[in-house]
Amino acid sequence: MQIAIDGPASSGKSTVAKLLAQDFNYIFVDTGAMYRAVTLALLDAKVDFTNLNQVIETLNRCQLDFKFVAVEGQKIQHIFLNGQDVERRVRSSKVTENVSEVSAIPIVRQVLVARQREIAEEKSVVMEGRDIGTVVLPQADYKFFFTARPEVRAQRRYKENVERGLATESYEEILASIIARDKYDSSRKHSPLKKAEDAIEIDASDLTIEEMLTYVKKIITK
Repeated sequence: MQIAIDGPASSGKSTVAKLLAQDFNYIFVDTGAMYRAVTLALLDAKVDFTNLNQVIETLNRCQLDFKFVAVEGQKIQHIFLNGQDVERRVRSSKVTENVSEVSAIPIVRQVLVARQREIAEEKSVVMEGRDIGTVVLPQADYKFFFTARPEVRAQRRYKENVERGLATESYEEILASIIARDKYDSSRKHSPLKKAEDAIEIDASDLTIEEMLTYVKKIITK
């Protein structure tokens, strides 16, 4: 079973995808975290994103894994880079500022898309990102595309950052970042953010996570 969930930043897709995977006992694949981890590796190595040789060299050294870790008595899935838990670091403002540019590099997309497809071929997955239904898993059994007003998404991101202890940006800064990223992601040459023709669109502006999850599960299980 392949379930694809796409949408812009902070539209609720990651949270719903994670809960959906837990309920169905599927693998949750956070593709955004994979691109963030590669971005972190490039930043740590001080790589010029326009230097293809340096990008490829660093990319070849990136071993990405999803592992469950114990957090306050619960098992939470984190992204690991070369054996190190980088879940907190990949959510930093510096990574957020650069991830769109890195994800638009063709070789980065090529390598990560291949890895994402491998995972989906091995087990049932709930995979979320920006081009899952259009590029990564065009034959997915179910496709959803989440949207929400930028102001709502900025408030959600700010709240998430506060809860994670990452409240380094104001609501206004996050809103400006989201608007800029929407424009960049939608207009980039390779794999732009867009809804697959056969995807079910859900405007999550006025929906709670529980309402979104219930709606998606109803469609899948009907």
